[in-house]
Formats: sequence, C-alpha cells, structure tokens
Amino acid sequence: MSVLFLLVPLSVLLVFALMGLFAWALQAGQFDDLQREGERILENDAAKLDEDQAAS
Repeated sequence: MSVLFLLVPLSVLLVFALMGLFAWALQAGQFDDLQREGERILENDAAKLDEDQAAS
C-alpha cells in the first residue's frame, strides 16, 4: 500500500510531462500537414545521388 504513495505522484508527473511534450509538438508544427507527408513517400522523385554514391 505504501508503494502507491510513490507511484501515484510519479504517474501524475508522467502525464503532465507527456501533455507538455504534446503541447510543444503542436506549437512546433509537427502536425501541420499530415496529408502531404503521407503522399511524399509515394512520389517517384528519387533523390539525386552524389557522384561518389553513384560510383559504388
């Protein structure tokens, strides 16, 4: 029972930390254009290889 006195405050701190991290990600624009990022990997425009990469 005494372990709950440690685990409950730690879980509350963890929830607040995760909420802060999510709020920071929203402010940083991490979720601004989700549709474009999903389509970007399907495009055929392969990145140009450097000269040293093309030789190998």
